[in-house]
Amino acid sequence: MKKNLIYGIDDIPPLAEVVPLGFQHYLTMFGSTVAIPLILKDALGIGDDKVALAMLISTMFFVSGITTLLQTTFGNRLPLIQGGTFSLLTPTITICGMAGLSTAGWEVRMQHVQGAVILGGVVEALIGYSGLVGKLLKYVGPITIAPTIALIGLSLYQFGAPEAGRHWGIGGLTIALIILFSQYMKRTHRAFELFPVMLGILIAWGTSWLLTTMGVFGPGHPAAVKTDDIASADWFRVPLPFQWGMPVFGAAAFIGMLAGFLASIVESVGDYYACARLAGAPVPDKRVVSRGIGMEGVGCVIAGIFGTGNGTTSYSENIGAIGLTRVGSRRVVQVGGVIMLVLATFGKFGALFTTIPAPIVGGMYCAMFGMIASVGLSNLQFVDLNSARNLFIIGFAFFMGLSVPVYFTQHPFQLGAELSWLADIVNTLGKTGMAVGALVAFVLDNTIPGTDEERGLTAWKA
Repeated sequence: MKKNLIYGIDDIPPLAEVVPLGFQHYLTMFGSTVAIPLILKDALGIGDDKVALAMLISTMFFVSGITTLLQTTFGNRLPLIQGGTFSLLTPTITICGMAGLSTAGWEVRMQHVQGAVILGGVVEALIGYSGLVGKLLKYVGPITIAPTIALIGLSLYQFGAPEAGRHWGIGGLTIALIILFSQYMKRTHRAFELFPVMLGILIAWGTSWLLTTMGVFGPGHPAAVKTDDIASADWFRVPLPFQWGMPVFGAAAFIGMLAGFLASIVESVGDYYACARLAGAPVPDKRVVSRGIGMEGVGCVIAGIFGTGNGTTSYSENIGAIGLTRVGSRRVVQVGGVIMLVLATFGKFGALFTTIPAPIVGGMYCAMFGMIASVGLSNLQFVDLNSARNLFIIGFAFFMGLSVPVYFTQHPFQLGAELSWLADIVNTLGKTGMAVGALVAFVLDNTIPGTDEERGLTAWKA
């Protein structure tokens, strides 16, 4: 991949390029980061309180900036944006609905979520820094990594076309522009080569604003740019630790939250391999992975202290941006982290970006998540694809990673009231496609007889 990169992991682009490139990462992660508070607002009890929601969104970005800088500087040092994780949504909603909390104020619910996230972060940090994750890597090869990474992208299909399809004119325009700039016009001008995602979003967003201003898109139109919430946002506010009150630590909430952390760890390990490959970095060894998972645990503790209602993990969307722009510079992501920190203190600026219509966000996902899936598949170049053994494992892992989550959604695992915490763990893992695919591929690849050369381990290590 190195020869195809404009900037490698250790390269430092000039200031005129590094700032907009960092801002592009900010734009790329914005949709998912904003989506988490929007999904959780009813479960937390925030409802239509726009001021509280704006503060929660700003806190999410502020913590993302801190954890991104920590990960890229002291963690695995890969160009990975750190942000909220969808893996913790189900456990968080479950905690907010627990007896005694369903009628409590949103700050009280948040305090219980904070306690569970902090304890979960401590466990994740111990798993990472103890080297437990790294020790398992000697049993992980390309047959395990390929479906794990690919399913990260494929399992997010419901956020692509369904969102873009709310208005295919604007959603399709976003997709077409990103493809046009990143693939067809990348050699015509350096701007298309470096900023295809940002340019695609800004042009589509500007088109939506223009049509809204002209009255073509009415107030209830899915592609309309709605600016009502900007007025209610603060001009300047710095998120503070324990701003919602002191965390409440409960055993039931903590155990339920662990399921989300386990799924997040599996996803992050796959992200490390994908990011390293696209950024031209060496294949992550056990020390790199251990530091990364350990630092993600520290990041979740920080998220719990500030009260984001969520944890932190590596963002797959931004790995896709690296693939499209061919810029894998660590410095670019660090600048993106600084931009998150600074802009999170300007409430009006953050509220402005909540006006991006859903079809544009969905169109961006269509372009990004497919790139992640193909990066996962590219790991199969090391494997003997004429081997019936390998073909069976790969195909079975993909199929189960897509099929098992559907089963668990339709038929949740139940063990009664006393073991409901165990059922929550099983259900959360069962609904996580990359966790299912990784487990199936890992077990079969290490139990079905096969030579190192056949399994791709020889070429993988080389």
